[in-house]
Amino acid sequence: MSKQTSKRRMKKSMATLALVLGSALIAGAVIAQQRVISIATGGTGGVYYPMGGGLANVLSKSIPGMQATAEVTGGSVDNLKLINSGGSEIAFSMVDAALDAYNGEDKFKGTKVPVRTLMVLYPNQMHVVTIEGTGIEKMDDLKGKRVSTGSGGSATEVMAFRVIEAAGLDKDKDMKRERLGVAESVNALKDKKIDAFFWVGGLPTAAVTDLGATPGVKIKLIDHADLAAKMNAKYGDLYAGSTIKTGTYPGQTADNKNTVVWNILVANEKMSEKEAYTIVKTIFDKKADLVAVHGEAKNFLIENQVKSYSPIPWHPGAVKYLTEKGVKM
Repeated sequence: MSKQTSKRRMKKSMATLALVLGSALIAGAVIAQQRVISIATGGTGGVYYPMGGGLANVLSKSIPGMQATAEVTGGSVDNLKLINSGGSEIAFSMVDAALDAYNGEDKFKGTKVPVRTLMVLYPNQMHVVTIEGTGIEKMDDLKGKRVSTGSGGSATEVMAFRVIEAAGLDKDKDMKRERLGVAESVNALKDKKIDAFFWVGGLPTAAVTDLGATPGVKIKLIDHADLAAKMNAKYGDLYAGSTIKTGTYPGQTADNKNTVVWNILVANEKMSEKEAYTIVKTIFDKKADLVAVHGEAKNFLIENQVKSYSPIPWHPGAVKYLTEKGVKM
């Protein structure tokens, strides 16, 4: 091989190497610019998870440079802990759990979470679920029964304890208590391992629909709307009476008078104003896409963005967007 040929090959190799390194640097720059955010949701049998998946898809497609992913979690309590630790950037939560986190109370005792409201989502319906054959017709009948009050990292457990307390029952002495998510609760009820379960979620919740559609099973929802006043007297005006209408679930033959609390989307106070603004704006702009994922997104309304629905301080980015829309914050 001549020296000239060798030099040409060396130059070509160096040019190729430079091209490869240049491409790698460009790819690295693109990756560096990509903002990856985690959305803390809930269990797969509830509404938070599919809603969170839809939200992740909308944010990833609509906001340049953002890649969002929905994470399966135990629910609101776990989500708020992730917001505190930086494990997730935004999260679904019930207002009562978020207020506890902000104040450093109950399951957050000694740790105040710097949580901020991004927007009010939809009302979360408390289900007290059983089936025919358990002997449970009213709240008092839970005494002596095997009852799931929700998974340990969920706001279902927070609210279930408050409903049980308002009913004059002792959560530890008056029932054998399990800590199961909604999907696990449904399976346990089908298998006669529990007699009833608490679940707070949107309508309809997939796992409860599955229970109602099970052959040979007759679903029953226990009334407890009259307990909202007692709950509010102790914990603040967070709860209200509501109705799960007949036919919401297969085999449901009567209206269920229940209690509700609002769901909110939250972030850490450290989130930039620009990012919070963009996320809230995108959700309202792409609301139709989220309604296609789950009907509860119909409740994503500008008129619901009021402090009385979320006493947790609002993020400045959310305030900026809502003020532009004429909301007095």
